[in-house]
Amino acid sequence: MTVRIAHTAEVQKFFETVSGFEQPEGNARMKAIVHRVLTDTIKIIDDLDITTEEFWAAVNYLNVLGARQEAGLVVAGLGLEHYLDLRLDAEDAQQGQVGGTPRTIEGPLYVAGAPLCQGSARLDDGADAGTPLFMQGVVRDVNGQPLAGAIVDVWHANTGGTYSYFDPSQSEFNLRRRIVTDSEGRYRFQSIVPSGYGCPPDGPTQQLLDQLGRHGQRPAHIHFFISAAQHRHLTTQINLAGDQYLHDDFAYATRDELIAQIDFHEDPARAEALGVSGRFAEIEFDFELQPTAEPAAQERRERVRALEA
Repeated sequence: MTVRIAHTAEVQKFFETVSGFEQPEGNARMKAIVHRVLTDTIKIIDDLDITTEEFWAAVNYLNVLGARQEAGLVVAGLGLEHYLDLRLDAEDAQQGQVGGTPRTIEGPLYVAGAPLCQGSARLDDGADAGTPLFMQGVVRDVNGQPLAGAIVDVWHANTGGTYSYFDPSQSEFNLRRRIVTDSEGRYRFQSIVPSGYGCPPDGPTQQLLDQLGRHGQRPAHIHFFISAAQHRHLTTQINLAGDQYLHDDFAYATRDELIAQIDFHEDPARAEALGVSGRFAEIEFDFELQPTAEPAAQERRERVRALEA
């Protein structure tokens, strides 16, 4: 028999006390948030008749999640990070801010402080025998004018689906660079074709997804922060056309406008001219930024990110 006491005055008063409502010190915003979390939680306990065993299993899950540093994977896999994008999109529509390259999730694997390069860069350190990739494009405003001096901050996984810094076998800032666009707004880089990846099969994120009957795979993709003076900062990523998980991304980051055509070539003469041998790939992708005079909108949103020592 289900017992429901969350709605009673005694319990409601108890959680107001727990949330610090009676205390003059503290942060009013945090009190309101904690109170909402607590009252919604006890309502879930009542409505779904959560057992004590289920409750403590959830507490242990949070401990394991933190120990494995997979909280960023869980919020992506449960669609919460994508929901934040949908909410920002709705705010933009309400305010009439339209146009430009769509945003999509940042993910948990950015590392600040990558080397800054002028116009072009080599992202990979040559240790991964992946297919060479040559990518280029133009950063423009919504009127099609190129933006010289824009910064293209790019990062992606290796052929094993892992990222430098988080994968200690890779060199510092491997597959990570910041590129300043040239006078024509153009950026270029040489790298390797990235692989998609899956959540660690023995980790708490995949454990939860298994319970939901879902996989934890991502398609091959390349992350970008794009910024320029007097323009809104863009957080986005492109997915590579033809990937098995292109429209079945466990993190829900795919947007049709962000699918990039990747062309593979086996032309010895072109390969030699590019300084590589054998098969190589090319991607052409342009970015468009919305204008803004607000300094805060020109910067990426604050969150805790890794910083290479």
